[in-house]
Amino acid sequence: MALFGVDGGPEEGSRQAVRAAAAMIARVHELSRTLAEDLDTPLRLGIGIHTGPTVVGRMGYADTTYLTAVGDTVHVAARLEALTKDYACELVLSEEVATRAGVDVSDHGRHELTVRNREAPLAVFVVPNAQRLAERLAGGGDRVVAIKEG
Repeated sequence: MALFGVDGGPEEGSRQAVRAAAAMIARVHELSRTLAEDLDTPLRLGIGIHTGPTVVGRMGYADTTYLTAVGDTVHVAARLEALTKDYACELVLSEEVATRAGVDVSDHGRHELTVRNREAPLAVFVVPNAQRLAERLAGGGDRVVAIKEG
């Protein structure tokens, strides 16, 4: 899990998360090409991104603490990451992330999901190629963006 927007707000955090997802996936593709002779199938990485309020804090004791987040936003990001397997795509992001990032996703598959503990369905976009999406980002707000990889 990676957190974006903790200090810079949800708009910048959403842009950073999409760019980071594209960079991570590009590195996995590069590693897969390097190890192609040793692999039965290429390496694959699926990432889910969602934005919303979370509880962020340090866990652990003494010198072994780490920053973490809990809450609905983290749960939803994990659910979106799991959907990358079902949709055979690199990235699934919530409509709110796309809106806050200022990125055009109109040509990507839009789905509405029922998420536990939520009354309204959640709109998400299925992104087969994260790099192409990151290239569309508008340049460079109190919520955190959670990104879950798997």
